[in-house]
Amino acid sequence: MKILQVSTTAQQGGAGIAAYRLNIGLRSLGVDSCMLVNKKIQPDEYIISPTNNIDKVMARLYPYLDRVPGCLSRQPLDRISSSWAPNRLISRIKAQSADIVNLHWVNDGFMRIEAFPKIRQPIVWTLHDMWAFSGGEHYVGESIRYKEGYSTNNCPASETGLDVNRWIWKRKKKSWSNVENMVVAAPSKWLADCARQSDLFQNCRVEVLPNGVDHKRFHPVGHATARSILGLPEDKKLILFVEGSWATDKRKGFHLLADALKRLEAEVNPESYQLVVFGKSSGDDSFPMKTLYLGRLHDEISMALVYAAADVFVAPSTEENLANTVLESLSCGTPVVAFDIGGMPDMIAHKKNGYLVPGFDTGAMARGIQWVVEDDQRWKGLSDQARATVVQSYTLQQSASRYMDLYKGLL
Repeated sequence: MKILQVSTTAQQGGAGIAAYRLNIGLRSLGVDSCMLVNKKIQPDEYIISPTNNIDKVMARLYPYLDRVPGCLSRQPLDRISSSWAPNRLISRIKAQSADIVNLHWVNDGFMRIEAFPKIRQPIVWTLHDMWAFSGGEHYVGESIRYKEGYSTNNCPASETGLDVNRWIWKRKKKSWSNVENMVVAAPSKWLADCARQSDLFQNCRVEVLPNGVDHKRFHPVGHATARSILGLPEDKKLILFVEGSWATDKRKGFHLLADALKRLEAEVNPESYQLVVFGKSSGDDSFPMKTLYLGRLHDEISMALVYAAADVFVAPSTEENLANTVLESLSCGTPVVAFDIGGMPDMIAHKKNGYLVPGFDTGAMARGIQWVVEDDQRWKGLSDQARATVVQSYTLQQSASRYMDLYKGLL
């Protein structure tokens, strides 16, 4: 059995990393699996990227071409994927002669909507956001158009200009109806429920298949050891946060975390706490608390040390599937505080391995952070359970085995 994982990227971005880890997990089980991508970050013989000069140039252009229709709408261009530009992806898929094609995040112009029915093999489509069953949005917020269908009567007043989302959705409606033998795989129960309720996937088979994490690489290390290696203070409670290029995306909850930390500072001795941020090398003083920026971490060993050094990891997203960062933190034995949304309750058991915050209550988030870190004995129990959660349900091999069971049933 040969499996082809199709993803815009590998080793980069949440979706690309999750797809790459699945490929690693499958290969560790002896499965003939490789990745077909538009952008290859590091050398890997099992990742196939454009090789001729024309394809390499087009690979750089596709993300920009993909945003052209969005210019007719007044929404941020990075929030819409139109997938309209013709490309050679289908011929590249055919050249691999795979038995099953597993699609992942195929945006930034990597796959044209109209090309989907041309895939002749059984398809597993792993969802990493809501794009596959919405218009052009990756996350829809409070909109229910993905359930009702995108009509002229239900366009939100906040979306001015051409209704690009409706144009994209209509193309999907036509194309998806011609796709045969496809199973939708959702990493979280929340995303699976959204897919089942959607107009586009209401008649599709939808399975919940969680992502995995390398629990041998992301593993607990003693606080003192991790902090000594990284040069982090040993006398403070360290709050960890990941900030990337999407800091201006309200969905990631940057502003909510800032408010929660402000509230926390009012209740504790500020000198005993410090915020640690990786993914960004400097800040703009948005956080009220003393903050240390570690910059981008390019290897998982360094990332694991940072997780292990922290007392708590905070994930303030307002919409999220099954965040890699949460799994990584839990795997390193670091409890997580997050809003009770999306895939968070799949991973976080309230007051067992972390703390789930109701609604978007920043005061409750501040209390949750304090609750996790203030009692050393309680923290040890949370840490042990965090690690156990991953070992019991979210290893790479467990994830790959679930996919193998699905693949076998399609042939």
